Formats: sequence, C-alpha cells, structure tokens
Amino acid sequence: MTLSTAFTRMMSVQHPIALAPMGGCAGGALATAVSNAGAFGMVGGGPGDRAWLSRELPLVTTDNPWGIGFLTWSATPDLVAWALEYGPAAVMLAFGDPGPLAGLVHEAGAKLIIQVTSLDEARRAMDVGADVIVAQGSEAGGHGGRRGTLPFVPAVVDLVTPTPVLAAGGIADGRGVAAALVLGAAGALVGTRFQTSHEALVAPEVVKALLESRGEDTERSRILDIARGSSWPAEYTARVLRNPFLDNWRGREDELSQDPTTQATYRTAASHGDLDVISVWAGEGLDLITTSTPAADTVTDLVEGAERALASAAPR
Repeated sequence: MTLSTAFTRMMSVQHPIALAPMGGCAGGALATAVSNAGAFGMVGGGPGDRAWLSRELPLVTTDNPWGIGFLTWSATPDLVAWALEYGPAAVMLAFGDPGPLAGLVHEAGAKLIIQVTSLDEARRAMDVGADVIVAQGSEAGGHGGRRGTLPFVPAVVDLVTPTPVLAAGGIADGRGVAAALVLGAAGALVGTRFQTSHEALVAPEVVKALLESRGEDTERSRILDIARGSSWPAEYTARVLRNPFLDNWRGREDELSQDPTTQATYRTAASHGDLDVISVWAGEGLDLITTSTPAADTVTDLVEGAERALASAAPR
C-alpha cells in the first residue's frame, strides 16, 4: 500500500509523516535522518536562537525536502530571512500571528506550514496563504491549545479544504497516522515519538524518563514557564512530565510569579538538568513509546503500522 496524499505530493516526499520542529531537540541530524527515510524532517528553530541554528542548519545534509519551524511570537523577519538562505522546502510557523512572516516564506519560494490550535487560528492561517495547516490537539507534548485531536482535526479539514492538513497531538504509532488519514488529514506531525530517537538532541536521562512514563504522567500547565521566566503567551499551556516542582506549585501560579527567589533557585537547578524541576515536554502518546530507535526505524514503523491499520479497517 502506498500512502500517497496531498501532502506527500506537494512536498515531494514518500510518506505522509512530518517531524515536529521541536526547539532544542530537532536538530540537523534528526531532520536529515527523517527526510532520508522518506518523511519530512524539520529543524526546530524554537524562539530564534541564531547561534543554535548556525550550528544545526549546516548539519542538514539530505538531498530530500526538509524544513524549519519557528515560534511565531518570537521569531523576527531578519532571522527567518537568514534561515531561508539555507534552502528549506518549507517553513512552519506556530503560536501567534503568522502574517508578518508569511510573505518572507513565499517570496523565498518555500511552502508555508502554519500550526493552529483553534478554528480562528485556522482562518487566519488561510488568510495569509498557508500551503499546509497543522491541526494540533491538546494531547501534544510541549505548548498547545485546548482542543482534542480527534474532533479538532476533521473540523479544520472541513474549514480549509482543499488545503492539506497534518494532524498533531498524541500520535505515536502507525494507528495514529492511520487515524489521521481517516479523519481527512493528509498526514501526521509527530513529536514525542521522535524525541526518543537516537539522533534527537535529548539527554539520555530524559529519554529514560520518557520511556518509563505514561500518558497520565503528563499534564498541561504554565507553572514551569513561570518558573523559568519564559515569555510564552499565557494562552498556550505546556504538556510536560509531572515533577516535584510542578506538584508543589500547582494552583499557586500567581504566588510563584511573585517569588523571584524561587524562580532563581529553579533556574539554577534547571541549568544542571535536574529532573525534579526541568520541563520535559511529552505528549499523551507516551504509553505507545517503549524503546529508543534510530529515526529511520521510527519512520518505517509508523508507515508499516499505518498500512496495517488501514488494511485491517477495510471492508471485508
């Protein structure tokens, strides 16, 4: 079975799977491995750390299409224009108004992928000329909105057709990819599953924590953003692994925001990678992630699993 979709045809890739551009985690090696495996790899530009990108973008060595993702609320036009000089096939924008950056992407000849967490955001994405929409459900790891993936994806598909939609949020195996296709999406954006790949820029102890945790060990919260002094817009909470710091401050966000001593102590501990405090982004699909493998093997497993799921669901 060949999983050819509007996304695979538009991006000239073999499989309807894209790597979520996770900041600080999805570097050049991971993006290359995913693209070389026939999916669409993306480097995580995150908040726009140019020094980090200067190190990681030259590591993208694939001849296949690849992309870069940015946080819309923090990326600057100068940074995006500079990154486009590396020749990505697409740029993904997420969280914030994409209008000021959209023109730069199209002028460079790249496709514009916009991630949305609400139907209003989807309408705005279409207004600025998105070529692909990512409909992200709240099951996703890291920052996101409040809509569940299952009902949100088809609602976005109905709104933006014929623009291709990628489903995101809690997709960690081939059954999730198959479900995305059945919901009308043209593919899936996968994050946490690739976070445990060999090529991901993730500390071994964090990978171990992810593999040993389950979906119920995650929750959405602003506590760790407040503690680390992050400028993330308040409407986007972050799904992370629970830890003692989060447990201690749950329900006391206002108090934490007025406690600079605790914030400073937190940042010191976080700088040493203390798992009792750091933000370990993780989606609800953790139950389905039990081993760390090369990214190419992950792509193969996702594709083969999706093919099996679709074949088993076909009428007999």
